[in-house]
Amino acid sequence: MTLMILKMLGCLALLMFGMKTMSEGLQKLTGGHLRAFLGTMTKHRAGGLLTGTFITAAVQSSTATTVMTVSFVNAGLLTLKQAIPVIMGANIGTTATAWIMSIFGFQFNMSSFVWPLFALGIILSYVRKSNVKSFGEFVFGFSFMFLGLTTLRENAVAMDLSHNQAVIDFFAASGNWGILSTLLFLLLGSVLTMCVQSSAAIMAITLLLCSSGVLPIYQGIALVMGENIGTTVTSNLAALSASTQARRAALAHMLFNVFGVVWVLIVFHPFVNMVCHIVGFDPNFVPQTQEEIAEASVRVTYALSGFHTAFNLCNVAILIWFIKPMENIICKIIREKEDGEDFSIKFISAGLMSTAELSLFEARKEINLFAERTLKMFRFVPDLLKMKDEGEFTKLFARIEKYENISDKMEIEIAGYLNKVSEGRLSPESKRVLQSMLKEISEIESIGDSIYNMSRAIRHKFQSADDFTEEQYSRIEGMMKLCDKSMAQMVDIIEDAPQADVKSTLMMEYEINDYRKMLKQLNIDDINAQRYSYQMGVHYMDVINDCEKLGDYVINVVEAHVNHKLSG
Repeated sequence: MTLMILKMLGCLALLMFGMKTMSEGLQKLTGGHLRAFLGTMTKHRAGGLLTGTFITAAVQSSTATTVMTVSFVNAGLLTLKQAIPVIMGANIGTTATAWIMSIFGFQFNMSSFVWPLFALGIILSYVRKSNVKSFGEFVFGFSFMFLGLTTLRENAVAMDLSHNQAVIDFFAASGNWGILSTLLFLLLGSVLTMCVQSSAAIMAITLLLCSSGVLPIYQGIALVMGENIGTTVTSNLAALSASTQARRAALAHMLFNVFGVVWVLIVFHPFVNMVCHIVGFDPNFVPQTQEEIAEASVRVTYALSGFHTAFNLCNVAILIWFIKPMENIICKIIREKEDGEDFSIKFISAGLMSTAELSLFEARKEINLFAERTLKMFRFVPDLLKMKDEGEFTKLFARIEKYENISDKMEIEIAGYLNKVSEGRLSPESKRVLQSMLKEISEIESIGDSIYNMSRAIRHKFQSADDFTEEQYSRIEGMMKLCDKSMAQMVDIIEDAPQADVKSTLMMEYEINDYRKMLKQLNIDDINAQRYSYQMGVHYMDVINDCEKLGDYVINVVEAHVNHKLSG
């Protein structure tokens, strides 16, 4: 028996690995198109619902759809109100998995088709063309999924569960407690799904037990209901360390499924009987002949898949009209935190990482925010330059210093996240994107260093007995205006804003370099003419030189971002 259980766990591992590989392959093949489709089809609730359904059915992963949706919400491209229908659609789309298992895994013997598909998948995976290679990974994952499902079924037949007295006695005893039996199996389904972190794997076990005649249909459906809750608990636990919007989206998913479970429990037996009638299965029928047993084993899997679909369709039909109230409730439960200056990463979270391809989209938003915060840090410097009050100066300098420390931490956290992403399966294009992202965050952090260094130079001037001349102040402010414009253009470019102008940014760098050369010569002339002291000239040129270095780092960021697009 121990060997049989270990074999069953191995079969589940094959099933889960196959689904993950299949999903990743398809997302690499169509990930960019799916994101574009998601972004353009969510203006109306019906469009969002259909989009969530289609994408989830295509990639066989409601988690992947949810991650993309949360990314758009975090990026400000979707509101929570627009995201909720997509999440509802994802719940409908994920029911396709159960139907695939019911129809192909339990009605047809897929073992004859799996091995040729393995061969095809391996051949395609070695093709250099990225799209063909991604399709090969999809085929390979598809083969693994059905190999796991086929071996799982064969292992169950070998275990002969229908004649295992201990198993029969357990289900018989636990099925006579009325509503408590339903609640017990609902809890069991939730816990198992949380442990395995795959509702598809628990659905496969449920289909297997019911088709073997061991688990009655009512307990099996209670397990399915528990799976719906268990999969949302997993996403909510993962979202604990994520952004407010990510936690709200995860909570919307949970509220949707919990609401459905509550109303189904109220009409449990009538609703289950209705679904069974639709698919042609009598829950009270006791098959006698081998033909009747075979027919019942197929029909019961249809009943489970039909319930899963009906449950989500009815739930959507009810809640689709109450999206605004849902949004209000969720926002009251999870309130927006004030964005203080102890901030760190906002968009990315190791717990929410879905696939390597989709995680790059999360990282891009984080890098964009990193650049925006660095620009905000730079805009403190002109104010610091003008300050005369010691208390106010010390306070603002400490603020800049705090931003510098945060900048260092953000670079480390984003780089660590990207390193984790690089361990996954990436297309050649995504590998280039990842490398450019690592270059960008390194250069953005260097911008932060330059800003801090020019602030230190200003502090040295402030602590001295002398001061800059009006002409020096004017020239520094002129240089800082050029740097501000250059950084603002850099932010537009890496965010792919419509007004982004790469040529203008490159020209700005030449202008900064020329202006610095001119000021260097003027500084020598002014010192020789004794317009200010040599020490004031040193502090003055330290600020100017750091501005010029900042311009160099800006160009490095822009080139890193633009070059990967040109190479792609």
